[in-house]
Amino acid sequence: MEKPAPKVVLISTYELGRQPFGLASPAAWLRHAGGVVTCVDVTVQRLDEEAIRAADLVAFYIPMHTATRLASALVPRVKALNPDAHLCFYGLYAPVNEGYLRRLGADTILGGEFESGLVNLVKRLQGDRNATRSAPQAEPLISLDRQRFLVPDRSGLVALSRYAFLTLPDGRRRTVGYTEASRGCKHLCRHCPVVPVYGGQFRIVQRDVVLEDIRQQVAAGADHMTFGDPDFFNGVGHALALVRALHEAHPRVTYDVTIKIEHLLRHAEHLPVLRDTGCLFVTSAVESLDDRVLALLDKGHTRKDFEEVVRLFRSVGLDLCPTFVAFTPWISLEGYQELLATLAELDLIEHVAPIQLAIRLLIPAGSRLLELPEVRDLVEGFDEVLLSSRWRHPEPRVDQLQEEVQALVKLEEARGASRREIFGKAWLLAEQATGERRRPRPPRPRGPARTFIPIMSEPWYC
Repeated sequence: MEKPAPKVVLISTYELGRQPFGLASPAAWLRHAGGVVTCVDVTVQRLDEEAIRAADLVAFYIPMHTATRLASALVPRVKALNPDAHLCFYGLYAPVNEGYLRRLGADTILGGEFESGLVNLVKRLQGDRNATRSAPQAEPLISLDRQRFLVPDRSGLVALSRYAFLTLPDGRRRTVGYTEASRGCKHLCRHCPVVPVYGGQFRIVQRDVVLEDIRQQVAAGADHMTFGDPDFFNGVGHALALVRALHEAHPRVTYDVTIKIEHLLRHAEHLPVLRDTGCLFVTSAVESLDDRVLALLDKGHTRKDFEEVVRLFRSVGLDLCPTFVAFTPWISLEGYQELLATLAELDLIEHVAPIQLAIRLLIPAGSRLLELPEVRDLVEGFDEVLLSSRWRHPEPRVDQLQEEVQALVKLEEARGASRREIFGKAWLLAEQATGERRRPRPPRPRGPARTFIPIMSEPWYC
């Protein structure tokens, strides 16, 4: 007698306001293998308690820090609903937090290319319904196998209209889809969570799979696509072929990508291709304007490189959206003022999401930052609530300023303040912290707030 198909619940707790690729892709693999799959994104829907009670396997997708913390908080409820379910965590933050997740009750942990591992796990459970914590995990903790991907199965997911949207400078809104053309990264930036898992390697998602995933999302209402690759130009030939094919198939669909400053300089000749195929903006993790900090982070670029990319983008007619780790152990109050002043001088105030003015360096488990003696001497142990090594700035006023800016951003965004308004208030906080005005303040906004560049309703975070 054939055994019944395993019942699987895949849970996403946070994916930047996007319809989760991290549910849709494994759902396709698991359904193809005969599993009965329920996808739940708790950011936009209630936890399906009935599906949890019936599940043989409950798997949490944890691609980032915030998602991991939210998933951890949800585990007791899931275990109370179904203490016999096999509990799995998969995604970028799963293997580096293995010890913590095991203590929470995780039976299986999968990092890297996790789809094949999930399929193997479901087949194992089908063969032995008691394959829980009594037996060691059979699947590799981290797999970097080259997979032949399946088209993500988005059936059963909440509609794209429930997720983040894009506002254009003229006020029109675009419905946003999300896909991935590659995973991992060639580079070894010390603070990056990709590095402990992929170690300088990256894997592509086959072009036909990406294009079909885009097609089905366009059919579902998407008129803008976000490519979620850690760096879209890791495989520049793959990337350019994709966006050309995207534009040919859907000429009215726009998109955005994430690319390192280093790659934007190296492949500057391809920027017009991005512009001409519908790229509205490029996100780039600049992190700092201090060359010493950039060297410590092993970013591969300098402040001068960043300023050159700003000029390049203006000449090409593309929008650059830099992101920052504004508060590190090495920044001073004066250095923070310098960051704000430079953004104003380069006319980038509207290009930077306000939360980027408040980001504090995370040192997650497995971080390459811990290779540095000055970091090891600084940290005060690992905080399993924060999922980061604890550190304090040598100057307490810097930590106080970070807390004040973070609270300011949260409050002002809640009341609908513009980016320029929030920036101006952060500038005042920085002045108050130092007790001096180092440069002229940026001009105050006049008239109603307006959008100067395309802006996501939920910006990049971590």
